[in-house]
This record gives sequence, structure tokens and C-alpha cells, in this order.
Amino acid sequence: MFSLLDFVLDGPFPPIFACRWSKGEAYVVLQLGDLVRQSWVGYPASVRPRTPAGLHRQRSRVGGSGALEGWAARTFRSYPVSLVMFAPYVVFIMPVAVVYGNPEIGFLVSLIALGLGGSLLVESAALLLRWAPEGWVRSALGANDHPRIYLIARAVAITSIVADLVGAAAGRGTVFTQLSGAMPESPLANATSLVSGWSELAVALLIASYLGNKASRRRIFVWLLALIVTQVVLVGITAISSPLFGFVTLVAALGAISGVIRARYVAVTAIVLVLAWPSLFQIRNEVRQNGGFTVSQEITAEDRLRFDLQMSAAAHHDVPAEVRQPSPLDYIRYGLVPRVLDPERPVLSTGREINQYLGGVATSAYSFMTLGNVYFLDGRRAVVIYYALWSAVVMMLLRLGGGPGPVRLALLCFVLSGPLLWSSAYPDSTIALMQHTVAALPIFVLLWLTRRRATVCVSRGGRPHRHVARHRNDAFVPSPGLPRRDRAWRQHP
Repeated sequence: MFSLLDFVLDGPFPPIFACRWSKGEAYVVLQLGDLVRQSWVGYPASVRPRTPAGLHRQRSRVGGSGALEGWAARTFRSYPVSLVMFAPYVVFIMPVAVVYGNPEIGFLVSLIALGLGGSLLVESAALLLRWAPEGWVRSALGANDHPRIYLIARAVAITSIVADLVGAAAGRGTVFTQLSGAMPESPLANATSLVSGWSELAVALLIASYLGNKASRRRIFVWLLALIVTQVVLVGITAISSPLFGFVTLVAALGAISGVIRARYVAVTAIVLVLAWPSLFQIRNEVRQNGGFTVSQEITAEDRLRFDLQMSAAAHHDVPAEVRQPSPLDYIRYGLVPRVLDPERPVLSTGREINQYLGGVATSAYSFMTLGNVYFLDGRRAVVIYYALWSAVVMMLLRLGGGPGPVRLALLCFVLSGPLLWSSAYPDSTIALMQHTVAALPIFVLLWLTRRRATVCVSRGGRPHRHVARHRNDAFVPSPGLPRRDRAWRQHP
């Protein structure tokens, strides 16, 4: 930096630069320019510590080894909400609206533009901040260097699979419970609610295991596939298909943002999901008919994918609508207190309130999806504010202080699967985020208790420094910018 500064001031152009800027002012300008460059490119190559061989392997693991795959992973991390969470609106909703000639296509475009405006504003501003000088991949490798992370991830995945199947068999989360308006009386249903959101937690911990170099991509994909298959089985038990779409969207989104799942795999997953939808729709209808419910034969699987009609219905109402929303006390009661401790509380559903406002019955629910619900309940300005605030939360969880560790990845997973999921029901999704966080607290404590311990060692010069014992195959990550004799191994509890 100082050699460049001396060249600018004392080189072949002193009449141009020295007469306008002092040396201190020029230094500040060059530092600002270097800061903006580092926010996208990374740490300057001239002062970057030597990259260990393990980190070279990790860079090829995360985001792919090709230039295009690496660029895609960096882009997803720079604009996670705008590119990933708004992709279903652009890929599924808008093309269908154009093909079928939806008369409210202008309303849909304006609504998506409002949400994108809020997220792009925050994400673009975040690029100017220096989040991780040593690079996202390097910091994520150190942050997820947990000795028991893969073992805990597998235990959480198995527990979530068993709890979801047992809870669905006991009546929790089924369409029959939804239409009756009452919670199941089985104690198993209330007991399994204690681990609500553990399937999303398992996804976060599995990806953390991969980022920390504790498991191969093939093993991670096998466990993710097991979780997805469980959601497919739940469609046949609960007769509700929206959780499957939401879960697959979450896996694709978090995988693309972290670089674990490559962009082409996300595109293939979307195509497979669309092709498999008619079969899932038929299975869902058969389960409902066997349960004694009448299913309209006029609505086909193709009609059920007209999400553009579901959203554009909000254009015919004055906003914000006079619909009862959860109070602050409801957020505390439903979000922080497990149902097993408060089994007598009634079911909270803003979708039912919306359906009654539209002239429907209390035993059915209606949603304009996340983007439409925010507009319908709180107005146009709320759409910009909503996505701007949650984009700020996502950027802090993803990049503040370096790459995210297991806990931050879990919280990021809950945000993506709740408030920012395209098919969720606002504002109930925010309460679900709180419920999942409370249910994950035991795992967070377990991660803290089993974290890698630091020991104090004495160097040759007699000065103590912190050293974290690592596996012989793990890459050492020294702190950049310190003298070689004083470099301490970074510890991310």
C-alpha cells in the first residue's frame, strides 16, 4: 500500500496529485478504494497468508472448482435473498402468469419489484463492508471445525425423521386436524412438537459438517435425500403438500448460498419437482378421499400450480386490510412456550382470519403467500421494509465476523424456511421461527459443550499463545496480519 502511495505522490505524476492532495488524504482515498475491492474480491494477495493445501481442497469442495461455479457461489452469498428466495416468484409464478394471460400481471410485477427493491438495497450496501478479510471459505472452514458436528447432525436428522413420522401418525399437522380446528389429543403429538424444526436444523448441521471438512459431499447428499424422502412420505400421511415444496426450496437455497449444492443441481431439482407434482397431487387427493373429504374433480394438478392467481387476488382489496393479526402477547405465548406446557391454547392461524375476511368459513384458510400476505395485511411500504429488514438479518448471519458456524447456519436456516420462504404464511411464519429457535436450544448448548477446546502453549520466545488441537487432515488457518512467530490459530466456538 505504501509503495503504491509513494508512486502516486512521488512518481512521474507529482504535478497532478501532489498539488491537490496531501499524503494523508491520498492514503485515505486509497484505503477506501482497497476496502471496496476487498468486499468482493477478498483479501489482498500481497498480504494474504500462504494457503494450506487443505484450504485449496476446501475451495474446490465449496462452490465447485470451475470459474463459473465459484462465481455463482459468491453471487449467491452476495445477494442471497434477491437471487435465491425470489427465484420461485421469477421461475414459477411469472412465466405461468404470462402464458395464461393473467390480467393482473402488472400488479405481480410491481409487488415483486417492491420486495426486490428492499432486499437489493440492503445487500448492495452490505457489499461495501469488510466482513471477512481472510475470505468466506477460509473463515467458514474454521468456524465449522467442530469435532462432533457430523455426529450431532446425524443424530438430529434421525430424531427429526422419527418425530415427524410419529407426529403425523398421531395427527399433528394433518389436513384433517386443520379442517377440524382442534389439536390432536394424543400426547405423542404434543411430545413431538418439542423437536419442531429439527428437520431444518439437521439441514444446517449437515451443511456445517461439509463446510468444516468433516463429511464428504456424497454422505451429506445421502442424509439430505433421506430428509426429503421423509417429507414425501409425510405428504401421503398428512395430505398436505406445501411443506414438501418449502423444504426442498430450503435445501436448494441454503445449499446454493453456502456453495455445497452447485447451481446446476438446483436447476435440476426444480425441474424434477415440477415433473413429480402431478403424482404427488394424485396421492394427496386419494388420502383426502379415503379420510372422508370431498375433493373437487374440476381442479387439476396444473390448476393447483396457478400461484399467480393466488397472489393476484390481493389486488382487488384495499390495503392494509382489517384482519386480526397476532398480538405481542401471542408472539410470546406461541413462539416461546412449547405446546406441551400450554396444551389448552387454541390454534393460531392468520390464514383462517384472511379466509373469513374474504367471505369463507372458519374451517378453511387462505394465503396470498409471503409477498402477498405482507402487502394485504400491512400495505405497500411494508413490503419494502419487511424484505429490507430480513435481508439485513440474513447478511449478518451469513457474513458478519466471517463465515457462519453451526449456530448461525441454523438460525439462517430458520429464517429462510420461515419469514423468507415464498410459500409460507406471514405473520405466522415469524412465530414458527421463534418456535424452532426455542426447540433448537438444547442442540446449541450441546454444540457449545462439545466444542474444540483451546490450550495455552509457550513459544520459543517464552510468550504464551492459544493453540487449538486439530485433526492431522484439517487445514490450519492462521490469523492474517500478525507476525509469523505470534500467529495464533483461530478458534470459533
